[in-house]
Amino acid sequence: MNKQIIISPSYPDRRIIEHALSLGIKDVYCKIPCSIPEDLQDYLNVYLERENGVVEVLGERKLKPVKVKIEESGDIEKVLEAVSTGAKIIFVDTPSWKIIPLENLVAQLQGSDVKLYAYSSNLNETETLLGVLEKGVDGVVVKVDGVEDLDIIYEIIKSINMIGLEYAEVIEVKNAGMGERVCVDTVTILNTGEGLLVGNTAQFFFLIHNESIGSAFTSPRPFRVNAGAVHCYVMMPDGSTRYLSELSSGMRVLIVSSSGKARISSIGRVKIERRPLKLVRARVKDIEGSVILQDAETISLVRSDGSPIPITEIKPGDEITVHVSELKARHFGKIVDEFIIER
Repeated sequence: MNKQIIISPSYPDRRIIEHALSLGIKDVYCKIPCSIPEDLQDYLNVYLERENGVVEVLGERKLKPVKVKIEESGDIEKVLEAVSTGAKIIFVDTPSWKIIPLENLVAQLQGSDVKLYAYSSNLNETETLLGVLEKGVDGVVVKVDGVEDLDIIYEIIKSINMIGLEYAEVIEVKNAGMGERVCVDTVTILNTGEGLLVGNTAQFFFLIHNESIGSAFTSPRPFRVNAGAVHCYVMMPDGSTRYLSELSSGMRVLIVSSSGKARISSIGRVKIERRPLKLVRARVKDIEGSVILQDAETISLVRSDGSPIPITEIKPGDEITVHVSELKARHFGKIVDEFIIER
């Protein structure tokens, strides 16, 4: 799922453009007069908006984007009219109602080769717009106030890509004694099938389900993932890893669904408590991995059909959802090229 981020700097700053290029962001939107340094323009795709609202692509005559402002329901027809006349790139400005008009357009243009772009007034809105109707718009024009905004945008881009998931066969389940486990309480309501990718090694991650399903003895806590023992790795939004023990309030984590769709959430609270633990070991082809979780009915992994399976019910032969990455050494969570064996 390739999404296009087009940055719109709120003020002329060479550092913003240079940092964007270093992150692989090459699309820039600006209004006339455009203040992008000329020596950088050759490395960019520049969208120019003229005083009359017409949008052009700098140095590209064949591409003729159309900008449509939607203030009432009837304005959606303007987009469809533009499509009928051959428009392939449409910028949709929705100053009041953001989501509903875009949902309607995404649904109506599904299956076509038309690219639909929306304008975002802040970073939080960017994540929402890219996820409209799950398929989302093709891209978003994002207002950027400084270099630090670009780092957050980069996280959003990384998280939108699908995570490759596989089904592993459980080969061993055994008690692991007492130890400290980590509960991650996010600021987001998680859906059935969603959770965190956690593992004992940085190659083999298990999808640990959230606590959205209650029981006769516990209420649902759909914001929580009882993620595993303190030493476990957790996959972060930028593809790096952290130990669960390093997580804290305000950090951003990668939420992954059973279909592989990923999104970002912030952590509201982390709880570390001493509890009985259990080890689960699984295999994909000739690759094995394991994870240590709290031994309790509310802690679940994810079956191949996307449903949660409590760790208290898991047995050898069961199929569970995992992510297997290339075996690489890591230094402070970042991949480095050196010899490593993890068991």
